[in-house]
Amino acid sequence: MMASNEDHPHGDETVGGAEREIKRGITVMKKVIRDRDRGVLIKVHWNEGGQLIEPNGSTLTSFIGALVRNEVPITCDNWRNKQLNEAKDKIWSEIKRCFDIEENRRDHCLKLAGKLLRGFRTFLSTTFLRDTEGTFVDAELPSKYASLISPKEWETFKSKRKTQEFKSVSETNRQRASSPAYPYRKGRVGYGRLEQSILTKENSSETSLPAHVLWKEARVDKDGKIKEDVQQIFEKCETLSQSIVPYEDTDCRSILSRALDVPEYSGRVRGKGFGITQKSLNIKKQKTPSNKELQQTLEALKAEVLELRKERERDRAAGFKDTSDKDSINCNFQPTIPEGISPCHLYLARPTYRMVGKGKVHNNLGELLHTKPLPTRSLKVSVDIALEKDALLPHPDDVSDATLLGDAIGSFVAWPTDLIIVGYETPTKSKAKDKGIAREIESVASQKEIPVAKKTEISKRTGAKKKNPSKYRACLHTYLETTDISDGCVRLIPMDGAIFGFEYAEPLGKEDFDQILYHTQLSVGVINTYMRYLYDKLMGPRGLEQRFSFLNPMKTNLTEMIRKPDEVRTYVVERFMADTDREKLSFLPFNTGDGGHWLLVAINPFKEIVYYLDSLHNDWTTYPAMKTIVDTIIQTVRAQRKIQVPKRKANNITWNRVECPRQRNNIDCGYYTLRFMKETLLMDRTDIPSDYFDEYRCAYYSKDQLDEIKEELCQFIIELQVL
Repeated sequence: MMASNEDHPHGDETVGGAEREIKRGITVMKKVIRDRDRGVLIKVHWNEGGQLIEPNGSTLTSFIGALVRNEVPITCDNWRNKQLNEAKDKIWSEIKRCFDIEENRRDHCLKLAGKLLRGFRTFLSTTFLRDTEGTFVDAELPSKYASLISPKEWETFKSKRKTQEFKSVSETNRQRASSPAYPYRKGRVGYGRLEQSILTKENSSETSLPAHVLWKEARVDKDGKIKEDVQQIFEKCETLSQSIVPYEDTDCRSILSRALDVPEYSGRVRGKGFGITQKSLNIKKQKTPSNKELQQTLEALKAEVLELRKERERDRAAGFKDTSDKDSINCNFQPTIPEGISPCHLYLARPTYRMVGKGKVHNNLGELLHTKPLPTRSLKVSVDIALEKDALLPHPDDVSDATLLGDAIGSFVAWPTDLIIVGYETPTKSKAKDKGIAREIESVASQKEIPVAKKTEISKRTGAKKKNPSKYRACLHTYLETTDISDGCVRLIPMDGAIFGFEYAEPLGKEDFDQILYHTQLSVGVINTYMRYLYDKLMGPRGLEQRFSFLNPMKTNLTEMIRKPDEVRTYVVERFMADTDREKLSFLPFNTGDGGHWLLVAINPFKEIVYYLDSLHNDWTTYPAMKTIVDTIIQTVRAQRKIQVPKRKANNITWNRVECPRQRNNIDCGYYTLRFMKETLLMDRTDIPSDYFDEYRCAYYSKDQLDEIKEELCQFIIELQVL
């Protein structure tokens, strides 16, 4: 006969002599025992981290709790005691008799048994041996548990709790547990089942949630409210998750531990709950090198630099050896490289194999460099672009005294043949879906550092290649390093008059490009550039300009509405009246001013409907000046179209608040606004459902969905060739 897990019985209890009255009795696991006797094994389920989930996760937990209370005495203080091995084997054997469970789950189940036993012991102490003031009470053995606990065990259990050592430890733990900074508010649900319920409710295809997201959801109270300090920690986590560059990160702590500013304990994964370990999540912590290891690395680098210098001297001596043998001069002609002048990529092999520049290779018989023979196994190249200006030249130029690649731009140098890749094509094969970008641009983005022939061979063996989610951002970053934008210069994005109703050029500077590359809050320049992207790539090819239009947020933000309301009304009314013969939905990305919050106002002036999409889930009453201006504009359009309505209905303009995806930090509002416009265009609908489109409905956008916006922006900017 097995009892269910009762670590936290329900009901109001009062201390009454030897025992409290507890209304709920011990539950017998009748269904489990009945299924076992019929030979039916209950199937249990696990999440990808190895935690018990439904169906039957709570059933197994209750069954384990009943088993451990039957098999292990409450006087057991050390779960690792080898004398418990026989009891543990019996517990595991009984679990396997009743449940369909893999052998590799043994450790998890036995750890859970130890946890439940500790919980039961704590429950007995706090319920029967302590009054409301925390003072020890010498209570009799509760009759309810007489079948589980012998009188001798109970007396031993009580005597240990009378000692001063136990009281001191107990009081310390009680004080710590009584006032947690961020209390867990989900009762006995546990992180695993909480994560499962959230993903099920959101109908998400994801199999897990980030630790900080789950941590926050575990601290939402019954009314759906979140304490401000919990929200602040969550927003800090969101910012960290977007800004951390994995290969540059040396902090071994998790994002949540950094935001909480607490140490990371060995073997613990914060914010994931019982059963999750660093091993189960395949987390590899980076070890901080010791001073001795750093010194050894430094010595190795010095030795490598010395060897490079010696090798360079040997090449120079061999290359500039005086000879009149014409054949020796012609030996540098390479049949594997096209004869004549060809565009090429320039690579270096040390300290890592990488592309450092672009130029043109001169492969001709008898080619000289500044009237001197070329070094062996090298060719003459002209340097056009230096992607790594501080890279050392493989053969320093004695004529110009250039030793760095950046100093050799516009001149000729000698370059090792095996480090020259002919053509502006990368050593990878271009994908058909990338056909919108020039091949020379694609090469910088991909930078697969293996020869063409070898890459072709690998492609045949492996088949499809995995998409690089940051391909165009890497490409744009590389190109920007070769420009004067970091010195304060800007680039102009041409805006056709059909996009916003007037023609102009949108300036983008270093700050704007950094917003895209490093995921910070978006400026109006970036927003407008993406709107041109939507116009060029979606509206134009699909003929959607007949059904949709854009309003320039530079002219319609909150600051402009307050300072220059007449100018705002004039601009928008003229935009609406330009197409009086057809119904359109106009997108107005609205900014609260001075780099504030972005949201989307979509206006159908002819139907007099306004769709309000705010990723913070506020409503339009938050910005009364904006609503007043939009209402006035619609009324003005109505008057100019000579539409007659009764006075009592003059203000009957419909505002619909759309339950759109909700941002999880204070940065993503601009990206959400851009996705709202894109998804509406993809749906080709001038009405937006109050619960958003079924195809795109979700609680929040994933990192990949936000990265998609950045990739589209980077690719579009590159294609415009304005850099």
